[in-house]
Amino acid sequence: MSVHELLELWWVVPAGLAALGYGLSLARLTPAQRAVWVTARIVEVGQPAHGASKRPGIPVTVAFQDPDSGREFALPNAGKHGDSIDAAWVGRELAVRYPRGRPDRFRVVLDIWGEKKGLVAPNCTVALLLIGLVIHATVAWGYPWALLGFGTLLTALTATGRDLRAVRARDALLSSAVAVPARVVAVTKDVYQDGEGDEIVNHAPVVTFTTDEGTQVTVLSRDGIPEPGRSLDRDLTIHYAPDDLTVYTPDLAAERRDHETTVGVIIILLIAGIAAVVAGAVTL
Repeated sequence: MSVHELLELWWVVPAGLAALGYGLSLARLTPAQRAVWVTARIVEVGQPAHGASKRPGIPVTVAFQDPDSGREFALPNAGKHGDSIDAAWVGRELAVRYPRGRPDRFRVVLDIWGEKKGLVAPNCTVALLLIGLVIHATVAWGYPWALLGFGTLLTALTATGRDLRAVRARDALLSSAVAVPARVVAVTKDVYQDGEGDEIVNHAPVVTFTTDEGTQVTVLSRDGIPEPGRSLDRDLTIHYAPDDLTVYTPDLAAERRDHETTVGVIIILLIAGIAAVVAGAVTL
């Protein structure tokens, strides 16, 4: 077999990896499925230091019970154990997983979609495989297949993606938003470099507010506050969803405009995908 013929079989490796991943998931042998999953509660909320990085999120202490030993654990998390936390209050429940017998190696999992079944890696592999197959078909058979392939992928992505559902769910929650006074108690700072070596400074205010029910909430507000670098000790108004305290905004009108823009972009992408499929089919 020539080198060219071997290169034609590039898809075998990602397809095999994806099949292996799905097989392990069906057999419940992935690391996520072998791990212990428990529900933890935040029992203590700290505050990011003024001028520190936002990457660790809000420092908290989480408490959970190991179902094997029955022991209770209260362990700190400041971004070193899984996902960083951007909204925290005493009593908030979080999903936590850890290797059996090692609660000290716990990881906070904020988005468990696909994670519990160990499908994240094989799903990503399949997505890359499909993109590779479209590129391969384009090189081998010409641009009509590029239109068909990428149009189909774009249509499927926008039609079945989670962005539109997330926007609608957030809009529904904020439809009953409650406005309360809030205060900026610290401002995080991160410095990045662009492609030309210039520094880009990013600030994220740390905001505290108390709900009508008396729950004190600390959030890391990544957007929505004007001039965030100068916002320390600023008083403002936070609109929060009573049914989900992780859903909040300092500017309800701007939030709605952003959601309208997001929906518009999704619709445009869906139309573009369908148009590409039609054009590809016509030009075949």
